[in-house]
Amino acid sequence: MLKSVYNKMNLILSKLMWQNGTRINQYVFAIIITIPLLSFGMVQGWLSPMISVLQSPSGPAPVPYTSSDISWMTSVTYITAIIFGAPMGYLTDRYGRKIMALITTLSLILYWQIKLLCIRPWALILARAIAGIPCSACYIVLPIYLKEISDIDLRGALGSLLILNRNIGYLASYVFADLLAVNTMLWIGLLVPTLVLFIFLVMPETPEFLVKQGKIDEAKTVLAWLRGLSVMDQTLEQDIDNIVNVEKQTKADSKSVWRIILRDRAAFKAFIITLVIKITQQFDGYLIVLIYAGFVFERASESISLKLSPNKQVMMIGVVQLLGSIVATCIVEKTGRKLLLVVTSLVVGAGMLVLSGWFYFTSNGTWLPGWVPVVAMCMCIFADAGGFQPISYIIITDLFSFQLRGTVSSFANICAKLSNFVQMKWFTKISELISIHWTFLFFSIVCFSASLYTVIVFPETRHKTVEEIYEKLSKKDNDRIKAVP
Repeated sequence: MLKSVYNKMNLILSKLMWQNGTRINQYVFAIIITIPLLSFGMVQGWLSPMISVLQSPSGPAPVPYTSSDISWMTSVTYITAIIFGAPMGYLTDRYGRKIMALITTLSLILYWQIKLLCIRPWALILARAIAGIPCSACYIVLPIYLKEISDIDLRGALGSLLILNRNIGYLASYVFADLLAVNTMLWIGLLVPTLVLFIFLVMPETPEFLVKQGKIDEAKTVLAWLRGLSVMDQTLEQDIDNIVNVEKQTKADSKSVWRIILRDRAAFKAFIITLVIKITQQFDGYLIVLIYAGFVFERASESISLKLSPNKQVMMIGVVQLLGSIVATCIVEKTGRKLLLVVTSLVVGAGMLVLSGWFYFTSNGTWLPGWVPVVAMCMCIFADAGGFQPISYIIITDLFSFQLRGTVSSFANICAKLSNFVQMKWFTKISELISIHWTFLFFSIVCFSASLYTVIVFPETRHKTVEEIYEKLSKKDNDRIKAVP
């Protein structure tokens, strides 16, 4: 049965083959792989414009939602994301990238189906709890899948499609919520993952995982399809041999993944770099700026003629996010990871500093132009989407081998979701306690610290193999040891 499926897959791949070395299949496959994140963007984007609708007595729900219902809806996804995310890396390594991508897509279908069947509070809270699966899987499984089907010089550009597609999903939800009936939007939400599920069924597993399963010929067929080359091409033989050798070394190494990370100096340093970048990105204030966007617009409208409905406000934010993602996709392979990360974290930090200053001075009675916080907010959103956020996902696949990638992705994802949960639950109370300008100042300090850390510690990973990156990290340590008298 399985052999028959694989034969059919090979037939489909041969029919879709582009010759002369073109890599268009990598671009097409990368877009398909990231569509579940577009669907998850729609999941997350749906909530923002719908909260006021669900709380309205004339809304689609039989009974208006309470503040407690809304609180559970917004936070439960991050709780279940931590639970589901913990074993996600192991499951991805055990059962494959394709199987886990299919499960991710099925969970998105289940989410939209529950909302179509019932829109009572308990049903939407259940749906949001199930959304914890794609909330983790989209940021663990999909980056790994994407990296392993991408050539080394395309990793950054194709990796940035993750955030680009997610932001397209955000904007789609904002626009649909403004133009369409609730049920119509839910049907569109269901249609996207359903179509992707059927496409995924005929798409291949990654060459690296196929080699791990001992399916060398199949891995060669997939690699040839991705590169638009003949299966007999000599460069394919060399690359497959390299993957086979790495897999043999992995099997010969009896140490556990965590033992390797903790004992290998270069791997441990890469692990620390990943966590620092990931956690600082989560605490750069981006999430809070999105939540407080309506408040900023309201304060700004007191001094300028900026009268936008809540839906128009989130649509404007969605456009800024999307523009930032497009810029990241276009320039990440030209600028490199390090420069883009330094610049965008500095811009986010500057935007947060301006917001902090504006709120501080206006709260003390000083008049300042209302356009200042709007521009600062847009700067933060654009820069985060344009580099800080996508790079935090790309570097995980850059810095770690097949053996470590899944485990590190899961751990980093848990840290990210905990950071999100803490901010969602405690930011309002902390802001009331110490004033909002101090919290924005804190975010600014985090961003500037991340920029400085990147300059000093982070190695450029563009067009480099894991071995080359680790050699550079080890050299830095050796140079530092020699410098100590």
